[in-house]
Amino acid sequence: MKHVRINNANIEPVFFAFPDNKVLEDIIRTVATGEPEYDFTAPDGFGHHFWVVSDPDMINTITEEFAKIPYLYIADGHHRSAAAALVGNEKAKLNPNHRGDEEYNYFLAVAFPASHLKIIDYNRVVRDLNGLSDAEFLERLEKNFVVIDKGTETYRPEALHNFALYLEGRWYSLTARPGTYDDNDPIGVLDVTISSNLILRDIIGITDLRSDKRIDFVGGIRGLEELKRRVDSGEMAFALALFPVSMEQLMNIADTGNIMPPKTTWFEPKLRSGLVIHDLE
Repeated sequence: MKHVRINNANIEPVFFAFPDNKVLEDIIRTVATGEPEYDFTAPDGFGHHFWVVSDPDMINTITEEFAKIPYLYIADGHHRSAAAALVGNEKAKLNPNHRGDEEYNYFLAVAFPASHLKIIDYNRVVRDLNGLSDAEFLERLEKNFVVIDKGTETYRPEALHNFALYLEGRWYSLTARPGTYDDNDPIGVLDVTISSNLILRDIIGITDLRSDKRIDFVGGIRGLEELKRRVDSGEMAFALALFPVSMEQLMNIADTGNIMPPKTTWFEPKLRSGLVIHDLE
């Protein structure tokens, strides 16, 4: 909020997804055949290609199509949305001639069709076994999971409710047993909920993912090798890799009025901050 207030601008867009729309898809394809305004590869190796839509008829069509879409889904930027709204309200109260169409009533966003987005796994690394030995930890897991030793070759989760555990140089497949989750509960059916409740809370004693210093999170874009490295270094006791959440699951959670648990999704692509700036004046 201070960042928005002091800069008097939105520097980084809120990241939205919306259900696929054929009219908008056709416009995207048409515009993307033209010459981009910006076209560069950033120092991190990601390419950015940015086109400006300036045709009035096309702008009207885009506006009309978005007016038909009941909701946009925040993929990344909940805090930026809230900060923009709070600063906008501040400015409205300070403006005796407030009309409702000033720039501070809007904030910067990028909206992607859902099919253009990829949700990558968001994995966990944990510092200790809560006083348990490796054997005791694996034995405790057997209550709610089918545990299979996969050896030293990297194992990636193969489906929903299947997890990859890395412990003492070995990979294990953990598959949640039937009855340990509720398919009709949009939050309870999530793998992040299953692992948080049945492993991190019940066995390791971690109840707050946001504040507990015994746990850290690794975006799947860094690969499972990063999980292995952090355990092999001795920094962490074990790593847990999750199967990615689907866009359908995310939209279902929002549509049912629920809130996605913390550290659930890692979205790509992300736009570079500062590429576009929205001046609140």
